[in-house]
Amino acid sequence: MHLIYFMKRYLLLLFILLMANSELKAQENDQPLRLRILSLNILHGATTQGNFDLDAIADFIKKTDPDLVALQEVDYKTQRAKGYDLATELGWRTKMAPIFGKAMEFDGGEYGEAVLSKSSFTSSRNIPLPYDEDKEPRAALEVRTAPNLKDTIAFIGTHLDHTRDDRSRQMQVEKINEVFSKNTIPSILAGDLNDVPDSKVIQTLEKFWWPSYKVNQKIEPTIPSNDPRAKIDYIMFYPKSKWKVIETKVLCDSIVSDHCGYLVIAELKND
Repeated sequence: MHLIYFMKRYLLLLFILLMANSELKAQENDQPLRLRILSLNILHGATTQGNFDLDAIADFIKKTDPDLVALQEVDYKTQRAKGYDLATELGWRTKMAPIFGKAMEFDGGEYGEAVLSKSSFTSSRNIPLPYDEDKEPRAALEVRTAPNLKDTIAFIGTHLDHTRDDRSRQMQVEKINEVFSKNTIPSILAGDLNDVPDSKVIQTLEKFWWPSYKVNQKIEPTIPSNDPRAKIDYIMFYPKSKWKVIETKVLCDSIVSDHCGYLVIAELKND
């Protein structure tokens, strides 16, 4: 009798624990996906001291603890980068999944964008962007990932033309809007866009993308890193109805890059 009694008590306790665990998992699944997103122009790994310190760049990234990183000015096995694949090197140093997107051939290798992610990629595509013949080629690198194993999102890193004439930048943002506004999943656009918030270029993007800053309010500059005076680094969201910006931070290290890092904490709203 005693054995039967204790077995019943044990089974009842086990049932209660299993139910509690199931309820806890259900509550966790109901929590909105929260992401830490970083955009950083890495100056082809050179740092502002010209000493090619990938560990300094990696340490800067790790301190921000991002889920997703858009990197610009990324070299792939160029002579100036000493033959390194910078995306893979930084992925290894930060323990994040890396992927490189080529914009052009350069200096014995390639030059473009990269993405780092704490979660694996389910797919990727690299979209060439239009440019005038006398300008550098540019691209937009998109990855798709499911950070919480439930919600799949698109993350796009890009670097727009840097010259004074905005003709190429304008063509590039129109192409970005054309391609990525067709996304049927929540999307994030991040990168060095080389124009200021009230410019025609950024206003064109804002027709589809929701900026992480508040329009018509003071906007923190991101360049140069030793004395920021202008904002040209951005993180934007699509569609607006799916995202909530929790916090934005401009993170400056005058050694790591001539750009400050731009960090945004955002939540994907539950339906």
